[in-house]
Amino acid sequence: MGRVAAPYAIRGWIKVQPFTEYLDSLLDYPVWRLGKKTGWQEYRVLDARIHSNSLIAQLEGVNDRSQAEALQGLEIAVARDELPEAEEGEYYWDDLIGLDVVNLDGVNLGKVTGLLETGAHDVLEVEGERPRLIPFTEPIVVEVDLKAGRIKVDWGADY
Repeated sequence: MGRVAAPYAIRGWIKVQPFTEYLDSLLDYPVWRLGKKTGWQEYRVLDARIHSNSLIAQLEGVNDRSQAEALQGLEIAVARDELPEAEEGEYYWDDLIGLDVVNLDGVNLGKVTGLLETGAHDVLEVEGERPRLIPFTEPIVVEVDLKAGRIKVDWGADY
């Protein structure tokens, strides 16, 4: 949902670069998990607010600049069960990762390994016989079936 960009001032505050649709979305969560894929640690948010185009936050147990510097570059997550249900036709990126991508001819193009945010629309990173970048937008994405583990796309096998 974001990452620790830098320490902020001298009393342990951190500057946060949010990856959420709205700048203040992280403010809805009283506990953040900081870390990387190798491990996560929970921090209770004591105070947080919007500052320019980012957030600043004070976390429990982070009391000085050197402790805040040690967090720089860590990702920020919240527990999945704390997130609201996705709206109709909207998906959390992690729900899409690992899904098979099949075109209208039934050709399996590979699996979603990631997504890119381009500004205009998101792009699926698909790994199969070769890597592909497929726009995650209508009319290219015909159907997303989470239960079947498949995304159907109007995309040629030779694209």
